[in-house]
Amino acid sequence: MTKTLILIWNTKPRISVMNRIKKLFAEKQEDVLNIYFTAGFPELHDTGTIIKTLDSAGVDLIELGMPYSDPLADGETIQRSSSIALKNGLQLDLLFDQVTETRKETEVPIMLMGYYNQIIQYGQDTFLDKCVSAGIDGLIIPDIPMDYYEEKVAKAIEDRGLSMTFLVTPETSDARIKQADALSSGFLYVVAQSSITGGTSDISDQQEAYFERLNKLDLQAPRLIGFGIHNKETFAKAAKKANGAIIGSAFIRMLEKDGIQGINNFVKSIKD
Repeated sequence: MTKTLILIWNTKPRISVMNRIKKLFAEKQEDVLNIYFTAGFPELHDTGTIIKTLDSAGVDLIELGMPYSDPLADGETIQRSSSIALKNGLQLDLLFDQVTETRKETEVPIMLMGYYNQIIQYGQDTFLDKCVSAGIDGLIIPDIPMDYYEEKVAKAIEDRGLSMTFLVTPETSDARIKQADALSSGFLYVVAQSSITGGTSDISDQQEAYFERLNKLDLQAPRLIGFGIHNKETFAKAAKKANGAIIGSAFIRMLEKDGIQGINNFVKSIKD
């Protein structure tokens, strides 16, 4: 009897042994610095250089914004950077190419932040496969309902070894906070204020009380505080109430003013 050996070639993108975001929080539990910027800004091909410069400056995690014409939660600064990136010609295919090339020189954890409509338009499975093959570690999709995510999206993300992060605000109920915490395999994004991004005020007593409320809920996911974190003082205060903090609009304003050459001094001003 003749036996035939059939070889099946696996065309699925390769999943790394350990997600870089999970590895980061396994090794570092405090003062985690996450920097957000918009891909394709200030110039179309600056994305890779900014990522590598942030990595060498000591940033722990990078949140890469997918430019979008109708952002929901972004303030004027990030909206402006998104508009410029789109005018520069940044599209998702180019973004994936930029990250793929940059991954040859850095292992810093990278997340994509954007809106679910972008993913639907691109094709969810194709988008997620491209994330894996490019070296993206996780996603932040502010407009996806948690119930829908759990039913329709979670398995596709988990099967590919990607992390997911949900946002909570001061108005989020304890029950919804716990649901967001359970579904967040990357970290829980703690929105510090009930407004759009880009605030420049100090952290208020009301915000401090909100952070303490979260600390009492016995949450499991690491927590990073964002929205309004813009300097050393606000970063330090936020980091005392969570595992670290996220800076976005202030970094983009610096890029507008000083360009890529200002990155090292900016990061140093936050960390030192």
